[in-house]
Amino acid sequence: MTMKKLYIIFLKILLIIVFSNHKAISEEKIKIGLIVPLSGEYSYIGNSILKSTRMALNKINDDRIMIIPKDTKANPIDALKVSNELYNNGVKTIIGPVFNESNKYLDELNEVTFLSFTNKIRNNPNNVISAGVNAISQINTIKKYLSENNLKNTIFLIPETDYKKEIEIAIKKSNLILKEKFIYNKDPTLLTKQIEDLTRYQQRKQNLENEIKRIENSNTFNKKKKIY
Repeated sequence: MTMKKLYIIFLKILLIIVFSNHKAISEEKIKIGLIVPLSGEYSYIGNSILKSTRMALNKINDDRIMIIPKDTKANPIDALKVSNELYNNGVKTIIGPVFNESNKYLDELNEVTFLSFTNKIRNNPNNVISAGVNAISQINTIKKYLSENNLKNTIFLIPETDYKKEIEIAIKKSNLILKEKFIYNKDPTLLTKQIEDLTRYQQRKQNLENEIKRIENSNTFNKKKKIY
């Protein structure tokens, strides 16, 4: 299923919820905000979402729906500014923002519900719903797979990035049982050494060398074959 089809399904579900909450009569307009970056570095994302929204509206074909797009410029100050403009225009449900950082000040509009595209859940205000595939859902999928295949002694590798805390919170909330958590550096020169430590490479190498010497110094039959 393509992302556009998923978005159309998502928008249809949203509209069912909105209609239920508003108890709209047949001719009443339902105003829904759409706050995405329409200018600047990430404008291509915002314009793609806007285009998909228009396609979704064509599919839904309901004149009562009014989508009002606004430009967040991918920063939290503008996200709050345009959201406030929408609220003053009678909008109580807003799709967006795209990025977690843009959610920063949206708790100031506690009467508005935001359906953010971000998959991050950490530090989101209470009125922001994460609509993306977040870390908890991903960890729960891993947990289910481990359980179904009876896999134990799992080591979880976590990259040393901005997402590290998000993953750690998800592991804790999902009650995923691990043998070990390992934080690794994305720098290849450092990662190689970290993998050696994780796999106890030096110790295993030394054990192998010791075993080879033991066999060489023994009276074991066909010892060359065993060594090689």
